[in-house]
Amino acid sequence: MSCSPDRGANLARAIEGIREAAKLGARIICLQELFGSVYFCQEENVDWFDAAEPIPGATTEALAAVARECEAVVIGSIFEKRAPGLYHNSAAVLDADGSLLGVYRKMHIPDDPLYYEKYYFTPGDLGFQAFDTRYGRIGVLICWDQWYPEAARLTALKGAEILFYPTAIGWHPAEKAQYGPTQIDSWRTIQRSHAIANGVFVAAPNRVGIERPLTDSPNRPANYQGIEFWGGSFVCDPSGAILSEASRDREEVLVVECDLNRVDETRRNWPFLRDRRIDAYEGLQARYLGAAR
Repeated sequence: MSCSPDRGANLARAIEGIREAAKLGARIICLQELFGSVYFCQEENVDWFDAAEPIPGATTEALAAVARECEAVVIGSIFEKRAPGLYHNSAAVLDADGSLLGVYRKMHIPDDPLYYEKYYFTPGDLGFQAFDTRYGRIGVLICWDQWYPEAARLTALKGAEILFYPTAIGWHPAEKAQYGPTQIDSWRTIQRSHAIANGVFVAAPNRVGIERPLTDSPNRPANYQGIEFWGGSFVCDPSGAILSEASRDREEVLVVECDLNRVDETRRNWPFLRDRRIDAYEGLQARYLGAAR
């Protein structure tokens, strides 16, 4: 979906989309990253902290109600206020009875032009998790996490059969012609690789539309045009095959059937977990192992 500055309207439209997905047969429904507002991380503006809320809170209560109504699992990405001055980019997982199964806090926090997330978010401290829902064991990671194979691996090792990546990613319009096709191909490829390497389904809901900060900012690029979110939400199977993909510029509800028996079937034929050399991976906890330069 696209988002507006009207937080109430965004929530109402998200709930409408959940109901539509459930009518089409969806049983696990994931919203995009920070669906409740425009992507405010395009600017460093202290006023945006007022939009954060606790978990549980008003948004999780609204999502819990529609989860119960539709008997569907709902994953909602929320700007979490944990304590005064302490905020996270989080995802709440509501089971099909509306109960709060748990929270994932985004572990990898970017800081790029128009993606100033380190200003707002403390890195997650709950680790990588899997949640037992009514319809399967799932893992949730958020946007920038999707570039890290360690995050996918550890979540899969917790038993997740589907990895959900609520996302807000797009082009800088001035760079779209030159870099756009490569950026999208990289985005799809890295997530498909997580599906293949771990023998799991991967689902990545992304937003659409062009968004610009609401206020002036001194750190804005000279050729600033906002972000054009590239949509392209997709689901791939444990072999990395794209099962379905949304458009680049239209709001859509994407419903995809995932046969969880495929996880075991795929891992029997591609036994990557069996053949891991767990005795030889100590260096993964180092920042860098090459010679100093």
